[in-house]
Formats: sequence, C-alpha cells, structure tokens
Amino acid sequence: MQRRIKKGFLLFCFLFFTVLTINAQDSKEQQSLVQIIQNLQQSYNVQFNYAQDLVDNIFIAPPSQNISLQEALQYLENNTQLIFSLTNNQFVLVTAKQSIIICGYLKNKEGQPLGNATIQSESVLTVSDNNGFFELELPLKAKTITVRYLGYKTLQKPIKELLSRTCETVELIPNFESLSEVIISNFITHGIKKLNNGTYQINFNEFDILPGVIDTDVLQSVQAFPGIQSINETVSNISIRGGAHDQNLLLWDNIKMYQSGHFFGLISMYNPQITQSVSLVKNGTDVVLTDGVSGTIDMKTEKELNTKFKGSLGANLTDVNGFADVPIGKKSSFQFAARKSISDFVKTPTYNEFFDRISQNTEVETNMGDIINSDKEFDFYDASLRWIYKISEKDELRLNFITVSNRLLFNENAMVNGVEDSRESSLTQNSIAGAIRYDREWNTKLKTALEIYETDYKLKAVNVNILDSQRYLQENVVSETSLKLISNYKLNPKMQLLSGYHFVETEVTNLDDVDNPLYKLLVSEVVRTHGVFSQFGYTSTNRNTNINAGVRFNYIDKLKKTIWEPRLSFSQRFLEDFTFEILGEFKHQNTSQVINVQNDFFGIEKRRWQLSNDDNIPVITSKQVSTGVSFSKKGWLLSLEGYYKNVDGITSRSQGFQNQYELSRTSGSYEVKGLDVLLRKGFDKVSAWLSYSFMDNNYEFKSLQETVFPSNYNIRHAIAFGTTYSSNRFKVSAGLNWHSGKPTTNPMVLNSISDGEINYEASNNSNLQDYLRVDVSAIYNLKISEKVNSHLGLSVWNVLNKENQINKFYSLENNSVTQSIQHSLGITPNAVFRVYF
Repeated sequence: MQRRIKKGFLLFCFLFFTVLTINAQDSKEQQSLVQIIQNLQQSYNVQFNYAQDLVDNIFIAPPSQNISLQEALQYLENNTQLIFSLTNNQFVLVTAKQSIIICGYLKNKEGQPLGNATIQSESVLTVSDNNGFFELELPLKAKTITVRYLGYKTLQKPIKELLSRTCETVELIPNFESLSEVIISNFITHGIKKLNNGTYQINFNEFDILPGVIDTDVLQSVQAFPGIQSINETVSNISIRGGAHDQNLLLWDNIKMYQSGHFFGLISMYNPQITQSVSLVKNGTDVVLTDGVSGTIDMKTEKELNTKFKGSLGANLTDVNGFADVPIGKKSSFQFAARKSISDFVKTPTYNEFFDRISQNTEVETNMGDIINSDKEFDFYDASLRWIYKISEKDELRLNFITVSNRLLFNENAMVNGVEDSRESSLTQNSIAGAIRYDREWNTKLKTALEIYETDYKLKAVNVNILDSQRYLQENVVSETSLKLISNYKLNPKMQLLSGYHFVETEVTNLDDVDNPLYKLLVSEVVRTHGVFSQFGYTSTNRNTNINAGVRFNYIDKLKKTIWEPRLSFSQRFLEDFTFEILGEFKHQNTSQVINVQNDFFGIEKRRWQLSNDDNIPVITSKQVSTGVSFSKKGWLLSLEGYYKNVDGITSRSQGFQNQYELSRTSGSYEVKGLDVLLRKGFDKVSAWLSYSFMDNNYEFKSLQETVFPSNYNIRHAIAFGTTYSSNRFKVSAGLNWHSGKPTTNPMVLNSISDGEINYEASNNSNLQDYLRVDVSAIYNLKISEKVNSHLGLSVWNVLNKENQINKFYSLENNSVTQSIQHSLGITPNAVFRVYF
C-alpha cells in the first residue's frame, strides 16, 4: 500500500514539474525577429544580410543560448517562412521561402497507420504510404490541407500545425455516414465535385464564382450542371432531365420543402450564408430518400461543431442579410442567418426588373377597362438557424429551423357609380419548418440516427373585383410530419449496411371562397406512408470500385398500395484516369402541383399542391437508368452520360398547357432519352468549361386526341460555355447560355377560329425563338484588418439585353385571336458588399 502511495506521489511530482516546464516554455516572451538577429550577430560574430520589409512584424520566442549557430539558424527556419543561409562562416543571407514542406503520420484512434489516404491543398496532392507517412511541398499562400480516407471523416488541418520537423501524428476519426468519396474535383469550377455514387456536390466554403452569380444563390448554382434547366429563369421551375419542378425533391437539412424561392422564383429562398453545401442527385438515389421522381436537390448546413465565433453582414440590390456562428462552450454551437428585402426603403434597378418580370402578363400588371392597379408593393424575408449540441463523444443533438415569407400587395381603383373606390388585393407565400436529429455512435461499427421534422407551406391570395363588389379568396396549405430511424452498420472497412424505417404524414388543404355570390369549396386530404429500406455499400481497398445497391418498400395506407423501389449506383475507375458508372432507380411520390385556371393566384404562383388519390390524380412513379464514362488528367475533364427515364402518373393539369389541352383533366406519362456532355480545362488560376445536353422528351396521354407529342419541357439542345479566373483577391467569371426554343402550339394559319374556339395546330409542333444569354460577375476581396475581411461583387445578368421569349399563348377576344408573349429578364445588374468577422 505504501509502495503504491510512493509511486503515486512520484508520478504526481513528475507530471507537476512537466506542466511547469511546458508552461515556462510557452510563457517564454516573444521577441521581434530583428532583435533576435541582432543578438545572434553579437553572440556568434556573424553578419545577417536581409531586406527590412522581409523581417518586419515577425515575432517568435528566441532560440536557446546553449546551441550552435547552425542549430539557431535551423530553429529560425522552422518558426518563420524564411531561409537562413550561412556563407563563409561570416555572413548569413536571409531570403523568403518559395514554398514550405509539411509532413506527418496518419493514424486512427487505435494508433494503426492509414495508408493510401489523400492529402490535398488546392492543386497539390499526395497519398500516404503504408506507414501512414506523407510529405507535401506547398506554396507559401496555402492555409490548410484536406485529408480524406475511406471510412473516416474528412479533416481540414491548418498548415501551421504541421511545420514541425518531427512530423506530427494526425489522427482521423471514423465516419459512419457513407462510403462515398470524391472521384472528380473541380467538376466545373473550384468547389464543385462529383462523388463515386453519381452525386454532384457544391461546397460553398471552397466555391469560386459562376457567371452572373455573386451571392452564391443555391438553386441558381445548381443550374450550372448539364441536364438542369429552368425554361423561364426561375428557381421555382427547375427541370432535371425533362421533369417538372414539382417532381424535384428539395431538402434543407433533411427537411422536405414545398417552396423554392423569393420574388416568386427569381431568387433562391435558402440563405447561402448558412447553407454550406448542396448535392444534386439525377439518378441512383440512396434508399433513405423518397419522393422526387425526377431528381433531388439536397442542401446542408455545416455539420461540424464550431469553436470560434464568426459572422458576416452584407447587402445587395435586393436585400440586406446577416449571419452569425456562435460557439456555446466547448460542446455546442449556434448558427443564425436572416435576409430582408430593401424594397421598403429603396427600389433599385434590380428590384424593378424582377418586379416587372413576375407581374408580366398577370392581373397585377394588367389594367382592364376602367380598373387601374396602383400602389404595388413587394416584400420578402427569411430566417434560419442550426444548433448542435455534442452531448458526449458518442451522442450528438441537432436542431434546425427555417421560416420564409413573400408578400405582394396592390390596389385596384375604379369609378363606381360616380364615386372613386379602391380595394386592396394581396398574395402571400409562406413556409415554416423545424427538425430535430439525434445521432448515436454505439461502437466503431454501429451508428444510429433519429430524425423528426414538421414542414408547413401556405399560399394565399385575396383577389378583389371592384366593379362587381366581389372578393375571391384562394388558399393552398401543405402540412407534413416525418419520422425516420436510420441504422448504419460497418461490416468491415470496405462494406457497410444501411437500414431503416420512415413514416410520413402529409395533409393538403385547398380552399376557394367567393363572397358574391356565396360559394365555398374546402377540400382537405391526408395520406400516410410507411417505408422500410436497406442498402448494401461496398468500396474496394484501392477505392477503384464502388457499389451501392438497395431496395425500399413503401406502403400507402389510404390507398392500400405497396410499391417496391430498387436503387443502384456503380462506379469503376480504370486505366488510372477513366471512370465508368451505371446508375438506376425506381421512385414514387404522392404530391404534385396542378393548375386549375391559369389566372389562379393572379397568374403569378398559380400552381397548387394536391395529394394523389390513385384515381384522377395517380401516384407518380418513375424508372430511370443512366450510364457514363469520364476522363480526368492534368486539368482536363471529359464527361459523357446517356440516360433513359420514364415517369408515369402525371396529370395534364400539372404540365401547364396553354393550348387545346388547357382544360383537359387526364393522366399520362412522359419518356425521356438524353445525353449530357461536359468538357473542362483547369489551369493554375483559370478554369473553362463547355457543356452540351441533348434531350428527346415526349408525352403519352391515351385519352387526348394526340396520344404522343413533345413535352412542354423538351429543350432539345442546350449549350453552356463559361470561364473563371480566381486569385487570392480577385475573381471574375463570364459565360454564355444557349438553348433551342421551348415547344409551343400556334393557331392554324388559314383557319385560326373554329366553332367559336381557337383552332390549334398539332400540340407543341412549333418552338419559341432560340434562347441566348450572356452573364458576367466579379468579386474583389479586401482585408480591412487582422480579423475583418470583406468582399465587393458586381454581376450583370443578360449583358446583351437580349429579349428572350420564355412563353407564348393565345386567347380569343371579340372573335379575334390575341397573342401574348412573356419575355425573360432584361439586362439586370446586381452588386454586393459583405464584411466577414
């Protein structure tokens, strides 16, 4: 017993004096490098030659006095970015390093070395050897390195922590999320990647710049990928490989969202300051996800716990915004972001161009007869937050919340019985959602997650008819609750099994209410879906082969309907620089957007959500397969991908017909065959790309007069060219977008009216004029102080001010056919100033 006490006492003394020694070393007072050089000159009788600005403002702890001159010079080199060369034993030449060399040993928690890990900083890359050792020569401007290893969390490491000559050990933490890894970096430009499961990812922390985009609009950025289009330039009408926008699954931190944008689609409603990354899935979706028969756009906030405060304040020509990331102790951090339109204070050229665009050919713009619209106002805001609490090393709690609002007001004015009267009409669009997620790492092989969210969407319009003393109220409300349990079991370093259960309850309510004459129709429906899923993942030791294969079983209780959905993603790297992939999936969705009448909700946001009833609104199902090959070497990238997709259960009311089928109520399908091609070349600071998309997209409606005809989303040919230049302070980008015109239906030339109705030609037999747009953008980074940075940006959308047609339709007035054409945005400037602290 006494021997144990003595050993304990000796151990305590040893630790105590060790801490004192370390503290004494850490507290060693730093000196200016100039003072240290002067002391060395006196101590060793040598002369240092250097430029004064090279050594100014450098402070380090002085070297020990009991070492040789060579050891002192080596100490200075290790602790500065300078080279100290001794010549003739009398002179020391001080020069700046052109590069730095870092090294280290990669190991796991058990101390086992991790070989073949990827270590990268900008364009410099290496891999660790069998002992986990790596060495990398980097430019002086490099700040961090990124370490990636299969089955472990990606690590961002400051370079200053690896400058020691002893090559420190770097520990990686196991990752249970997935086996996916990057197979193509800088897919289009810096910060855009392609993963080995077929997913495309934009990381906004690394993102450079795209033409026409300066404030990192999340949904505008997604449209840079081949096969992604918005035929009317709005983020509320994004088409993924020929599908309608309501067939896209939009997720914000795993919460399904039913609203896309501000300004009724011209701006993404997802604040880019808090949205850290966005993933685009065209095909081969994981079995964890349901809905989105056309594709998935998955937006994420930062996953990691932050320990340092950071924030930003910014303003552009549409809104002001702010962001804060606040650590709360060592186990918790809170992020908050908010935006508010500036139209209450000033109406900028950008605001005016946006407002004219959304009100074009709508009741807001139109003055009919004796009615004059005035006092038009538009306002929007959004706020979002994310809170992470690290309960323990194995337990983590996460909360998310988002609220979004758009509001349009205007007055209808007229003389009624000789008296001037005015009444207000309004249109509001709101979303509010919240989620909680609990992650638990049971051991090194098993991890579970529980996700619960509630998302609510409401579209409301109050439309007054001042001459008839009538008020028409319309509402579309979606309320959805979801519970998901996910289990991820790592069979071994190369294989894992993903399984789980998913319950979703969706309620959709539609209201039409007229006060004169009295009429009210309220329809509310609920659908509950149960899903069970399992997926096997495999990645070979050399990471050249990747397979994700799974199946999802769905049961829709109200419809007594079961749906099996197999999913597959396979990629194989060969000949070092080539990658081959095959993707396939079956999917379904229970909700879709329909248009009852084109002037619903003033004709601005006329689509309303409805639930499938397996009768006149079927459950939408899809089948698709794609295969592709890519070549990547020395900055060159060539990617080719062909695909086939069939989507069944769509309704004619969901496709936005404005021809002979505008009032039809039937269901059908569409079939798409296409090819996406991308060619990119990356240089040191310049990246240039050229993409081409071909699509053959056709409807089949068996009960219509024409059973097969081109889809409204059939953009046959699309070309995009862009280039970016990026340095430490300055980024500039310019690009061109061209595509063949949207399909349209014209009246017959010689017999345009028949039986009091417009006599149309074959549906979608014609096309609008070809679309062409040129955009530019530039950002300049400015350092205000040691801790405060800023950037100033300028962009111009549609530099050539080309009047592009985006829609054309016809109406019958006074037994005469009237043509209406909707045009794209004209030349639209924007500017941003943001301060980071």
